[in-house]
Amino acid sequence: MKGQQSPAEDAISAVLEEWRRERPDLDPSPMAVIDRLGRLAVLVDRGLAEHFAGYDLSGWEFEVLASLRRSGEPFRLPVGRLQNTMMISSGTMTHRLDRLEQRGLVEREPDPHDRRGVLVRLTETGRDLVDAVLGTHVEREKQLLAGLDESDQRHLADLLQRLLIHLGDTPRPGR
Repeated sequence: MKGQQSPAEDAISAVLEEWRRERPDLDPSPMAVIDRLGRLAVLVDRGLAEHFAGYDLSGWEFEVLASLRRSGEPFRLPVGRLQNTMMISSGTMTHRLDRLEQRGLVEREPDPHDRRGVLVRLTETGRDLVDAVLGTHVEREKQLLAGLDESDQRHLADLLQRLLIHLGDTPRPGR
């Protein structure tokens, strides 16, 4: 079983050893988790970016389209909800929506329940694109996780969920 193998050296192993040597008064063990999470994020982002490039998409574009697609009919959400999901500023959200709208993948429309609100709706072109990408995206994610067996993947997902909840990442109201 993969989870029972002794760990091999990675780039962070060397960093930890250097800190142990240079600052024996400090316990660098939190870096073993935090630095690896950061490094994994970069490597996963790179692996997904290569996949999305084949569809002329970026990761953030897919994230917006996928959020709208999984919301169900009529595939529209308030701008604020998309912004919260992506953890970005309103200015960044506006810029991103402008780009997606120029490509004909989303449309903005007034919120009939909030005079100041704006809804973002997935166009038919956007829906076709996200549906075309989704299956191969999940396959790419499986490839990226292939170094862990299913049990290890479930265990890691559980641990990451606990850490996210501890850090305050819970579903937003209205979800």
